Order: sequence, then structure tokens, then C-alpha cells
Amino acid sequence: MSSAAELPTSAESSSPEELPAAVSLPSGGGERPGTAGIPDATVARLPVYLRALYTLAERGVSTVASEELATAAGVNSAKLRKDLSYLGSYGIRGVGYDVEYLVYQVSRALGLTQNWPVVIVGAGNLGRALANYGGFLTRGFRISAVLDSDQAMVGRELGTAIVRHASELEAIVTSNGVAIGVIAVPAGAAQAVCDRLVAAGVTSILNFAPVVLNVPEGVDVRKVDLSIELQILAFHAQRRSAERFGQAAGRAAAEA
Repeated sequence: MSSAAELPTSAESSSPEELPAAVSLPSGGGERPGTAGIPDATVARLPVYLRALYTLAERGVSTVASEELATAAGVNSAKLRKDLSYLGSYGIRGVGYDVEYLVYQVSRALGLTQNWPVVIVGAGNLGRALANYGGFLTRGFRISAVLDSDQAMVGRELGTAIVRHASELEAIVTSNGVAIGVIAVPAGAAQAVCDRLVAAGVTSILNFAPVVLNVPEGVDVRKVDLSIELQILAFHAQRRSAERFGQAAGRAAAEA
């Protein structure tokens, strides 16, 4: 395992300086029962529902019909009603769902009724954007520290956290009871960082590095690869462009 001094500084590729308004985390698994009997696919949609509910609450909406909430979340209303039934929420016929209470139910199911201590490893462009994102605190997450091996970064204030040296990783995880680690370092350093987080007792990791991490049983890793998401969007853009070209060619042929 690499020592802290051997870890490269944070990812400085083409990562944005500001965190996108909504980062869609990749969902996992199929319909096997998940925590508390909720299927994994339902768990993956709950954050989407919560985001839509927050938007409604900010607009002052107190109740919402299943059709309206489903449209906002991008699913069909039958699927939404089934998902929410796992939480014991069925709405009221002719009235819909109470937005405030549904926010509580979804938040409780996701474990967001407490502030989860999070440590971000890597204070490059992406790490700084994550640390400065103000939405974490209101969504149940508290950034305990940002770590980097670049001494020039140590001591800088990022959001509500102070950058600490990577050599302090284990001590910070222990003293703050860190539950979630975020890896925002280059691919070559990601596995070493992951190994240290796991050895320190972190069992939930969000990985932004473009590499597959090897972890022991009982450790959950979620991977966010923005380049893959862009490539998928490029595929759909190319397909739509080809369809428009085909339609234009068909009209030209018909008019000839």
C-alpha cells in the first residue's frame, strides 16, 4: 500500500470547477430485495423522487398527485406508487401525497435523517467543487475534511472544511467517525486511497476516479464516471442526428 507521501495530488484533469446541479449516480442491481426489503431498483429511484420533492417544496407546493411527481421524476405513475408503497406511503385519493411528510419518509428510508460524516480525498478541481457544494449539508451529509498530499493545499478552506494532509487520513476517519469516503484522485492513486479508507474502517465509498476498485466483502463502492455519461449522450445525439438526416433525405426524395 502506498504511503501518504507517495500519493499523487488530486485529479486535475478536465474536472469542472463547479459541481453540476444534479449528478446522477449509477444505480446497481436488479429487483432483488435490498435494505429493509426495498428492492435495489426502488432504492436507486428514491433519490430522484427526493430531488423532485425538494423542488416542489421550494415552490411552496404542499401536496402533489402521483402523476405530477412521476412526471417530475421521469417515471410512470404506477411505478412511483409501487416504489412509495414500500415506505408505507399510499397517498390520499383525490388529494395526493403530502410533500413535507413524503420528504421525511424518503429521507428516513435513505438514512438521511442524520448528518453522515464524509471525507473527500483529493482537493483538485473536482474535489474542490464537491467540497464547495452547499447542498450536502441540507441533504444529510457533513464534509468532515478534505485531504490532499500537496502541501500547498493544506490549510485552505473549502466550503465548511479545511484541507488536511493525506497522512492524516486514518486519524480523521477515526476521530470523526467517518462513514463515507469520496475518492477524487487520479486513477493511479485511487486503489491505494481506497485501501487506506477500508483499512481505517470506511465501508461506503464514492469513486470518481476512472478505475474499477477492488474492495473486500462488506464494502460498498459507487462509481461516477462523467466521461462515460458524456459518451452515452454522444451516442444518443448521433442517433438523433442520423434520424434527422434520414428524414430530410426522405423528404428530398419525395419532392424530386
